[in-house]
Amino acid sequence: MSDTATAEPAILRQHLIDPEICIRCNTCESICPVQAITHDSRNYVVDASKCNLCMDCISPCPTGSIDNWRAMPRAQPYTVEEQFTWDELPVEKTPAELAELGAGDGSTDSAADLAPQAEVAAEADPTGEAPFNSAAWGSTVPPWSAAHAYANLYGPKAAEKFITATVAGNVRVTEVGRDYDTHHIVLDFGQMPFPVLEGQSIGIIPPGVDAAGRPHHPRQYSIASPRNGERPGYNNVSLTIKRVLEDHDGQPVRGVASNYMCDLQVGDKVQVIGPFGTSFLMPNHPKSNIVMICTGTGSAPMRAMTEWRRRLRRSGRFEGGKLMLFFGARTQEELPYFGPLQGLPKDFIDINFAFSRTPGQPKRYVQDLLRERAADLAPLLADADTFVYVCGLKSMEEGVVLALRDVAQGAGHGWDEVGQRLKREGRLHLETY
Repeated sequence: MSDTATAEPAILRQHLIDPEICIRCNTCESICPVQAITHDSRNYVVDASKCNLCMDCISPCPTGSIDNWRAMPRAQPYTVEEQFTWDELPVEKTPAELAELGAGDGSTDSAADLAPQAEVAAEADPTGEAPFNSAAWGSTVPPWSAAHAYANLYGPKAAEKFITATVAGNVRVTEVGRDYDTHHIVLDFGQMPFPVLEGQSIGIIPPGVDAAGRPHHPRQYSIASPRNGERPGYNNVSLTIKRVLEDHDGQPVRGVASNYMCDLQVGDKVQVIGPFGTSFLMPNHPKSNIVMICTGTGSAPMRAMTEWRRRLRRSGRFEGGKLMLFFGARTQEELPYFGPLQGLPKDFIDINFAFSRTPGQPKRYVQDLLRERAADLAPLLADADTFVYVCGLKSMEEGVVLALRDVAQGAGHGWDEVGQRLKREGRLHLETY
């Protein structure tokens, strides 16, 4: 075989993320099996030296911002540092421009060309056991009976750049405390169409500019109201937003969008894009079971699903299956909607709380609750009419999926089989950040 036949293509088809469309939801970074995606305070970017074109991040992206490519010389791809400075994607280089950069005959990589890299990335660790990748078990397809979701109706590259909503309500939903100020905010869209489903999200554009003088990028928030509105029959949605006063390392920081939203008054105007999301949707067929696992403001989509089922139950038009909620927070005072949850009928929803910072009590997390309720969960996991939703901080994801694995295996079911079926049938959905 000649050297020419075995030569590496001079041009790399480089994977990039469109900063104009990206809503910084962290889905791509959390799901990437080779840690090729990273971010700073503004942009999510792809490291060309790590990306193996496995395509795992493409379908879960709610906006399509992840599905962008540019031909670049293999020896001179766009660096991570360059991508952090972008406000929009660079234009595609012409063959002549590529030739000037010394990119040879213009032949490019394909996913097949990079398969050996993918195999190396997936190799087992030195202990002989492959690392557990919880994100790999999350489904990217909706339940078969989910309603049709409209997405990207308003946004940077849609006909309408954004839609203006009016604040119709802003109520605190946690007990008073400096570190856990969480608000339930209702936005009204007036006469402008904004159809949403439980499990979808929207982007909020904070006013003003960042430290570099550029407009703030949108922040994503899950919708906390059912499809017919926070107030039935009105064109409105609700959000659950916690005021951010420190980062994940405990350092003081004032979240731009969260503080802006928590301080809004009734009558204020807000710029909104979206809606987003076409897979984290609830089933609509009779007798379907829903298992909801969440922490903090990850309760927003769970509230939406629960409220829709509650309204259907009151109407007498729907025979729902079992509802189970596993809800975690540091303390009872920090748990959003604690009071209203106490008022839900026990024969309607099975609620389980886990508190990790209650004085004088041992730490308990949602994964502990899952194992405690294994006898009830195991038959649900084996039931084709059961759908599981996980939403909250990224740190909870692995513990929850491992607990589900333990529940299945404790009942004599192999997790590889059960987990793959849950993923394939759109029955296990992970939305962590």
